[in-house]
Amino acid sequence: MSQELVDLMETVWRSIAALCADFTAAQWATPTECPGWSVQDQVSHLVGSECRLLGRPAPEHEPADTSHVRNDVGQGNEVLVDYRRQFSGADILAEFREITAERLAVLRAMSAADFAAETDNPLGRGPYTDLLAVRIYDAWVHEQDIRRALGIPGHLDGPVAQHAYGRTESAMPFVVGRKVRPDDGTTVVFEIAGAVGGTIALNMDGGRAYRMDAAPASPTARLTMDLTAFNALGTGRWPAEQALADGSVAIAGDVALGERIVGEMNFMI
Repeated sequence: MSQELVDLMETVWRSIAALCADFTAAQWATPTECPGWSVQDQVSHLVGSECRLLGRPAPEHEPADTSHVRNDVGQGNEVLVDYRRQFSGADILAEFREITAERLAVLRAMSAADFAAETDNPLGRGPYTDLLAVRIYDAWVHEQDIRRALGIPGHLDGPVAQHAYGRTESAMPFVVGRKVRPDDGTTVVFEIAGAVGGTIALNMDGGRAYRMDAAPASPTARLTMDLTAFNALGTGRWPAEQALADGSVAIAGDVALGERIVGEMNFMI
């Protein structure tokens, strides 16, 4: 399983490198849905994250604008991103290729004990495989940020997309049960259309949302969307109002409940 995760990491890194290979200066400068970040900044963020994991020190740099930063983690990310704005997109892509090749060599050389070692990750502490699973997800999410900004859809099927879907899917009981808190007996069904997706059926009981073995024919609320919308809402890229207004999400049954759920789908912050 550990080297299978490394395979996924390599796949998403290769996909990003291929996507960005022929970008023009205008494409590199295109704003994305992450406040304050361009396409180039997305790749700079990934470079900076992997540099940290290689133990490379952060540059001594003070970002010019941190008005969009929300927390200490964001501040640290902004240092790494803003520092790299002095370079061209081609320079950042070359660094991305260098850093990911070095990281891949490290990952390929790791032993079973290395992968099992307790390690800090954005969600707490756990085996190194937990950190690697987060890095795969993060890279794919930022790849999708780039693709949406430039209107170049892709990498919405295959094992990396399935991995990313699984991480968002696993958060939906928390979204419904802890954030929305509908009455007990409420049933909610998410239908995620596309090559990667499926049905998520939840039932409220004792103030918590539990998975159901099969989706009811007439749930209290049914939300239908594709993987792009599921990801963009789950990561806070799209406001609920946008997704509801443009038809990215369809709601059947209790529309008010469905809209509340869409409004709370961002589980990343």
